[in-house]
Amino acid sequence: MGTEEDIAGRIAAVRGAVVDVDFPDGRLPAINDALRITLPEGRQVLLEVQAQIDHGTVRTIALQSTAGLRRGWPVAPLGGPLDVPVGEAVLGRLLDVTGTPGDRRDPLPADVARAPIHRAPPPLRARGAQSGIFRTGIKVIDLLTPLAQGGKAAMFGGAGVGKTVLVMELIHAMVAGYDGISIFSGVGERSREGHEMLLDMTRAGVLDRTVLVYGQMNEPPGARWRVPLTALTIAEHFRDAEKRNVLLLMDNIFRFVQAGAEVSGLLGRLPSRVGYQPTLATEVAQLQERIASVGSASVTAIEAVYVPADDFTDPAVMAIAGHVDSMVVLSRAMAADGMYPAVDPIASASVLLDPLILGEEHVAVATEVRQAIEHYRELQDVISLLGMAELGAEDRRLVERARRLQRFLTQPFTVTEAFTGIPGRSVALPDTIAGCRAILDGEADDWDESALYMVGTFEEARSRHEAARAGQNAA
Repeated sequence: MGTEEDIAGRIAAVRGAVVDVDFPDGRLPAINDALRITLPEGRQVLLEVQAQIDHGTVRTIALQSTAGLRRGWPVAPLGGPLDVPVGEAVLGRLLDVTGTPGDRRDPLPADVARAPIHRAPPPLRARGAQSGIFRTGIKVIDLLTPLAQGGKAAMFGGAGVGKTVLVMELIHAMVAGYDGISIFSGVGERSREGHEMLLDMTRAGVLDRTVLVYGQMNEPPGARWRVPLTALTIAEHFRDAEKRNVLLLMDNIFRFVQAGAEVSGLLGRLPSRVGYQPTLATEVAQLQERIASVGSASVTAIEAVYVPADDFTDPAVMAIAGHVDSMVVLSRAMAADGMYPAVDPIASASVLLDPLILGEEHVAVATEVRQAIEHYRELQDVISLLGMAELGAEDRRLVERARRLQRFLTQPFTVTEAFTGIPGRSVALPDTIAGCRAILDGEADDWDESALYMVGTFEEARSRHEAARAGQNAA
């Protein structure tokens, strides 16, 4: 239950995840400071101060289940924000929001380094320039929405359009060939997804360079709200103390916002637009602005973002979109047509699509691809009503090339091989550019569109086309 020396407060009220604590001596802990309750059976419950109600009471949010707590029980302040283990000792481990291992292995060493989860973002003068482009091997991303090392990329999409599959493929494509540290933060994850991730990392042989940090769906809102900060704190330690590049993957940032809205409601704050917390923009900014390059080391973030009811004007989606360098927008219409990955080439964008960064050829091909697909979409209503025959020769040629480009930008994934039976493909950027240029120049005009669907390189598509033609001739 704690000794009298370290007991400064007592539980005044418990309302679900909200716990009020009285401090009779009037020495109140600061906002965001952590408090600890030790239950008779030895279990500990950590709280985080969210408000000072009066001269002797604070209102806190529990980071663990409050089942079994009673009024009058002693509470010990920790003297600062929650601190979590960082450094080499956490590599290969699965942690919760408090840094406690959940992988049934040995406990962390007693002398493990620790760092507080709340800290200011690096000042602008300390930030380093983005040091390069992250090549993913996914054609549509590398061509149209390139990812920056030291930057932030987000995958936006509604339910069931392939966000988690895309993030999993990015993990598979990038972690294996990446020489830095990888940290995966599961925010409101299903337990099945966490288990699959642990098995995949173990099978790929990259677990020893990876940290998994989970706040699962069944945990209190405080845990889901703070788990991205735990992962970010571990990432910042590797960046600042060990000067190592870090790849930070977060799925799903919308659940971080959702947990914040839940906490805000529990604390009695008036809701803002669409029922979100009034502090939405501040909370998103406090998380996103800590993701940065400092000196020669960088933290690169790839985030999945659920879009409620496919409404991209949702306040949470807009708040997150304002902080990212690359927006990968997933389209339900493309997913329905079987165009996987269902990345919308028109709505997706990247600040890196600049000739000075990527070169003239890359940007020229990306622009032409986008223009061709955009022109096809403009004509789709006419095609639906009147058919292709009513188009002029030039429009018909453009539409046929745009359809072939859309199919060429599909790709089989390694993580879906068990379901599709098609081995995954990783395509180098020069091959992607060359393939799109060939289609734009008309090299595939007389091919069947199916030759370009779910292939890797243009040469693979050519082989498929030639095999189909040889089969027809033989018949």
